[in-house]
Amino acid sequence: MSAVPPALEEIREDFLALGVQERLQLLLEFANELPPLPERYADHPDLLERVIECQSPVFIFAEVSDDERVHLHATAPPEAPTTRGFASIVAQGLEGLTVDEVLGVPDDYPQTIGLVEAVSPLRIRGMTALLARAKRQVAEKAHRS
Repeated sequence: MSAVPPALEEIREDFLALGVQERLQLLLEFANELPPLPERYADHPDLLERVIECQSPVFIFAEVSDDERVHLHATAPPEAPTTRGFASIVAQGLEGLTVDEVLGVPDDYPQTIGLVEAVSPLRIRGMTALLARAKRQVAEKAHRS
């Protein structure tokens, strides 16, 4: 069953409460909030998976703890603020969720946060791909693929 976890629902409500221009500003704020990679990944880019659907070089890596909590790490260049914003939304929205909660996030979540009117369809596809990659990695690491 698909369900939007509280963190992602709050993000969606924040975007939908704004006009189109303000949504872009909020997306830029998310770009500035993308957590840095943990040091253990900074020197091991081979552990990160590139999201090739994104125009900018975006990489993600999901971890699943023994108690089935998800930790998602992402990196995107500062000169690609839209992409960084999307990566930040996905990383922050999935952080600390259970495997089942992550796998239950609707695949079309990126289309529901009010950015379809603000950014190109190509960029929305990139965010959709980020979410899909994250979910696939979580499923694989939890041995549910």
